[in-house]
Amino acid sequence: MRLTVNGRELDENGDGLSVAALVERLTEARRGVAVAVNGTVVPRSTWATSRVVDGDAVEVLTAAQGG
Repeated sequence: MRLTVNGRELDENGDGLSVAALVERLTEARRGVAVAVNGTVVPRSTWATSRVVDGDAVEVLTAAQGG
């Protein structure tokens, strides 16, 4: 399956990967993470049941601290 993640092409095995599984593969952060698939924000409460499929555009954002 081919995805665009944060503007970069990414090949992943399988089809219908959950948003939660994708986030686990992409970042070690467990808090302060937001995900949008094809321009629509995916609520964290639905990550386990929301799927990404071939051709999806995914944005994974992590909050940064500092000052």
